[in-house]
Amino acid sequence: MQQALNEHYLALPAGADDEDARYQAFRDEIRDFVRQHCPADIREKVRSGEKITRVIYSRWQHILHKQGWAAPGWPTEYGGTGWDLRQRMIFEEVIADHDCPPLYHHGLGHIGPVIMQFGTPEQKQTYLPRILDTSDWWCQGYSEPNSGSDLASLQTRAERDGDHYVVNGQKIWTSHAHEADMIYLLVRTSHEARKQEGISLLLVDLNTPGITIKPIETIDGWHHVNEVFFENVRIPVERRVAEEGRGWQCAKYLLERERVPPASVGQLVRQWRRVTHLLWENRQARQTSHDYAALDRKMFILAAKIKGARAMLADAIDDMMEKKPLGAKPSALKLLCSQIAQALSEVALRLTGPAGSQQFLTDAATSTEEGIWLQNYLYSRSKTIAGGTTEVQRNVVARELFGA
Repeated sequence: MQQALNEHYLALPAGADDEDARYQAFRDEIRDFVRQHCPADIREKVRSGEKITRVIYSRWQHILHKQGWAAPGWPTEYGGTGWDLRQRMIFEEVIADHDCPPLYHHGLGHIGPVIMQFGTPEQKQTYLPRILDTSDWWCQGYSEPNSGSDLASLQTRAERDGDHYVVNGQKIWTSHAHEADMIYLLVRTSHEARKQEGISLLLVDLNTPGITIKPIETIDGWHHVNEVFFENVRIPVERRVAEEGRGWQCAKYLLERERVPPASVGQLVRQWRRVTHLLWENRQARQTSHDYAALDRKMFILAAKIKGARAMLADAIDDMMEKKPLGAKPSALKLLCSQIAQALSEVALRLTGPAGSQQFLTDAATSTEEGIWLQNYLYSRSKTIAGGTTEVQRNVVARELFGA
């Protein structure tokens, strides 16, 4: 059965059957490069499922930057590759297939494109090169304790005082703030207009006096998210992106840019392989406590779902390249990928048994391989919350199918 699983699915990342010669040559180029240049210790950390920190992301980013591949989604005029969306999908598939880290998204995928679209020439000249070479590491200041799904209700204030804004308020669930140098911050600069029109976007140095970062403990034992407090923080007006009150347009542009993440399916393929290998190891060790027939069926079903997700992603990318509306496709893809990720982690947890759980509960910081699987399982619980909850995505799909 293990051989059948491998033959059935593991060849998928090598390329789609209908991929033309130009894209196949591009895939080969990426594959040859990552095999030669992605360091073995980085690949082992990714393969094992350990948490990837700024140090690892930055090392890989420097290697790609030297090659001219630091920003696959950026135009060449800003130091990007100029690749089309299908090339970006191929790049993400290949680096995932070879256990290389995904690109860090907050700078390259989020605020970088916003600065290109709405920023001043000085902002582009200052910040874009520093994103490419990792001099600046960014995080996102959007969510607040009472403003999650209804982001436009945010209340962090920025009051004009001459050539500065004075910021007071709190952000929450701020991923990577403890590793970051900069935060792109949505603030309320007016209460007079409708709530979306009173929001502005600021670029804030996290070393500015008055900023406090506190970790939020999560059940997986890893440090991902934080609370960030702002107390009379003075931010130069020149660090506002676009005109005052246009922050909501910037935020919408950012969210649209991440609607179809090319990396999502490639990472699921890698996770599927990891779990399949774990299943094989259990068989080799003659573990008799598992219902292997049921697990094999589960893995076949998940393989089919991943193939479906890849087809959905490819279809959405074709639509984007042809400037067609995407409708609910991004929400449907997000739903499917979140469910697959959680299901894979559940299979792995069943295979590892209680030993890893006991070790993890004793000392999460020094988890064994089994303990890391438990951390992966616990972390995967956030997949149906982060980036848009399952409930919100289902509503989007329902409105598309049945009308508002």
